[in-house]
Amino acid sequence: MNNDQLLSAFQTMLLSRRLDERAWMLHRQGKIAFHISGIGHEAAQVAMAYAIERGRDYVVPYYRDLAFMLGLGMTAREFVLSLMGKRDDPSSGARQMPSHWSMREMNVVSHSSPVASQVPHATGIAMGIRAAKDDAIVLTTIGEGGTSQGAWYEAVNWAAIHKLPVLFVVENNRYAISVRQEQQMAVENVVDKASGLGLPGVRVDGTDILAVYDAVGEAAERARRGDGPTLLEFTLDRITPHSSDDDDRTYRTKEEVDAYRERDPLLVTRNLLLERKLITPTAYKDMDARAQEMVDEALHFAESAPYPAPEDAAGPVYAEDIRRG
Repeated sequence: MNNDQLLSAFQTMLLSRRLDERAWMLHRQGKIAFHISGIGHEAAQVAMAYAIERGRDYVVPYYRDLAFMLGLGMTAREFVLSLMGKRDDPSSGARQMPSHWSMREMNVVSHSSPVASQVPHATGIAMGIRAAKDDAIVLTTIGEGGTSQGAWYEAVNWAAIHKLPVLFVVENNRYAISVRQEQQMAVENVVDKASGLGLPGVRVDGTDILAVYDAVGEAAERARRGDGPTLLEFTLDRITPHSSDDDDRTYRTKEEVDAYRERDPLLVTRNLLLERKLITPTAYKDMDARAQEMVDEALHFAESAPYPAPEDAAGPVYAEDIRRG
């Protein structure tokens, strides 16, 4: 990742964080019905977006991937439209819950709420790529709790057997909602599952944007040359509750969450940029102010945008054109 990419990625991380924080405020104000947060995941997600060929490769994400989607090209306006269930929400036209992503121009494939159901889709897309003799790859993401689902095992196993060009990314934040990792898997690390399924496993610090970028880039090259899938585990922290409907005080202490804040990827990446003299404290404030302005503008735009008409509920289902924002 060169310096220009690093600065651009950090601006995206800032935008993601400020959007995420505003979404929590909107929920508490009763202006939106639901929010699921990616705070603590930003460095890994933006690194993934920069490490693949955006617009060529396929992405099958999961609900916590706000920074990933912004890194792929989703705008602040489009995210807030989906939060508010407005007509021009590009992911679903207000039919899906927020953070159920889709972006056709970037090959982001829509997913649904059942955990891990997107992973077989990723393997199927990889089979299609193989049949078409293309050199694109597929990247799919999931939380560590989702790796206990049968659909995840079946999809990874099939991809390993047939050496399909798919990257299985696990954003491991230690909690499957309120269940700690050691209570829902017997192995110490998610990548330990790779050896039993016959594919390589790579585990890196998910707060290190450069380490994630390198790991994804190497796995993508491996997949493109026909050497098959890779299981990638990025260790990071979920600083917020699971969602706006969760009270994490019932299953973890304030001291534990405070410790996570010391590994905040925003701070880690900012310090990296300061050490490399790519930004100054003043430049950081300017970048943050720019992100806040983008959030304010997006909120103003989305608040005045129309809701879908009742008759729109009947479509598009099959071949009709999807309305774009």
